[in-house]
Amino acid sequence: MGEELETSYNLACRRPWHRRLILLLIAIIILALGGSGYFFLNLLAPAKPGAPAVEVNIAPGSSSAVIASNLTRQGIIKSPLAFRLVTMAKGLDRQLKPGRYLISPSLSLPEIIRLLAAGKVQEIEFTIPEGYTVRQIAALLQQKGVVQEEDFLQAAARDYPFDFLQGLPSGPEHVQGYLFPDTYRVARGTPAEEIILMMLKRFDQVYQEISHEKDPGLELNTRQIVTLASIVEREAKIDAERPLIAGVFVNRLKKGMRLESCATVEYLLPAPKPVLSYQDLQIDSPYNTYRVNGLPPGPIASPGRASLLAALKPATTDYLYFVAKPDGSHYFSRTLAEHNQALTRYQAGNGN
Repeated sequence: MGEELETSYNLACRRPWHRRLILLLIAIIILALGGSGYFFLNLLAPAKPGAPAVEVNIAPGSSSAVIASNLTRQGIIKSPLAFRLVTMAKGLDRQLKPGRYLISPSLSLPEIIRLLAAGKVQEIEFTIPEGYTVRQIAALLQQKGVVQEEDFLQAAARDYPFDFLQGLPSGPEHVQGYLFPDTYRVARGTPAEEIILMMLKRFDQVYQEISHEKDPGLELNTRQIVTLASIVEREAKIDAERPLIAGVFVNRLKKGMRLESCATVEYLLPAPKPVLSYQDLQIDSPYNTYRVNGLPPGPIASPGRASLLAALKPATTDYLYFVAKPDGSHYFSRTLAEHNQALTRYQAGNGN
């Protein structure tokens, strides 16, 4: 124990002397170069004033010597020796963070070192719209240069430690509906798994914030609520109508009626269609609510906060039908006869 304390004491005492030795070495170099230090100070100045920023990738575990060499080769700093001397003098030689950076050669050497020590890596901002499927999200992230689409889909099929994912279909759709639509910022090069985990944590956070709004009489579990919310998300265009649409679907569930949601059929198609055909409505799938009773096995898209709230607290109404109008709003009906009249008036052959 005494030897350990002595060793720790000696190491602690040697650190300041180590830095003083580096500073002394710098002073000797300056004196050797003529006393004025102009040459050394010039090495601290920007390598290329006014030059555009350069993308730099610092691999994990890179030493300050390797980093200095890479920065010099890319024309971002003038001298690898000056870089190493300054980082050691400041005690930062072991604190330079890995990652992808966008570094301007117009920065001074001390500014570049501070940037690397602070880990100010290059970030990408992206926004996931409400109602996107996991495959649409994957395509968007590839388009934004965040991650490759296939990598994202492979990562989406993996298991994540959240109770709300238990029992959901396997494959990329395993996380369908739980990748919360929001604006995110990630470091360039962030693995797909970390991005998915970030979105799942955001969903968990939002759902925990609003779950107390659940109607006490609503006999739906979390998966069913998110599934209902995803259908509402794909059906609704106006926030004020979301609780009404949720109320219609809950009424139909209570009465044992099929939901007959066009959104669940469109989910099965390669691309959305303005008018569904009779053949579309006959697709054999547990997601086709024109053929099966109850809710689909899982969400069909990522619902936003407004749709989640609507599913948690549907409007109290006696409506059983709705049909989209040309302006994106809906006409709600209580009877099939009234609904058929609305279909004829607004969009014959494409009702809900």
